[in-house]
Amino acid sequence: MPAKVRMTLQTLQVLQALLERPSDEHYGLKISEHSGLPTGSIYPILTRLETAGWVTSDWEEIDESAEGRRRRRYYQLTTDGTAAARDEIAKMQARLSTSRSTSWAPSPEPGWGMA
Repeated sequence: MPAKVRMTLQTLQVLQALLERPSDEHYGLKISEHSGLPTGSIYPILTRLETAGWVTSDWEEIDESAEGRRRRRYYQLTTDGTAAARDEIAKMQARLSTSRSTSWAPSPEPGWGMA
């Protein structure tokens, strides 16, 4: 089982983007586009996920001058990382549905002795 990861909203967004195609390799810019987060936020999260064993990464092997671009680092969820990511997203969805059902608004029932 992978190590525990500090779960933030941004981390959940990255995990959700990776889970769209969990067996595929993804590079930072595509993860950024799918999560709606800037690339400057993506890479520290990916580093934490990789350190915890949730993802692996590999550099693509290309001739940068022939391709006309820099090589990309591809990230892929591990099997345990996929299971942990799904679990964390389910926990967050459960918390959100619970908090939505708890209303902090005043009750429509009569109050202040007006019955």
